[in-house]
Amino acid sequence: MKQTFRFNSLSEFHAFCNLPNPEHPLISLIDYSKVKYPVNDTELKWIQNYYSVGLKRNVNAKFNYGQQEYDFDSGVLCFVSPLQFLSLEMKPDIEVEPTGYLLLIHPDFLWGTSLIKKIKSYEFFSYQINEALFLSDKEEKIIVDLFKTLKKIPE
Repeated sequence: MKQTFRFNSLSEFHAFCNLPNPEHPLISLIDYSKVKYPVNDTELKWIQNYYSVGLKRNVNAKFNYGQQEYDFDSGVLCFVSPLQFLSLEMKPDIEVEPTGYLLLIHPDFLWGTSLIKKIKSYEFFSYQINEALFLSDKEEKIIVDLFKTLKKIPE
């Protein structure tokens, strides 16, 4: 049986993916082209203790989220809540240049805000929906521009 990794902090995920430490311990925006999973297996499974919003393209893996499988040949925006199970079926024989962004938000970042109470009602963070958002080219450009703007904001 394959090992299921558990990431309790953003720093643990950064270290696992061979990324530098996050600039802030509770929120991180990652350029997905820089993510390097250090496993040689064809399957990677994990549970994370933070929210993530991901826009990925050209990934040599199928992501299993809940009971749904996604490939990231085109722009797909996916949302993951803390403690949800993720599985990746890696395709090492396919060489691609992945692109996109991962926005990681630890629940403590939202502590004391009205969003911490509301976020659980957002269905796109729920397994029951089993849907990612497939974006038009225009929508994808807007999201990419938003991520690029977030990257420029100083702490």
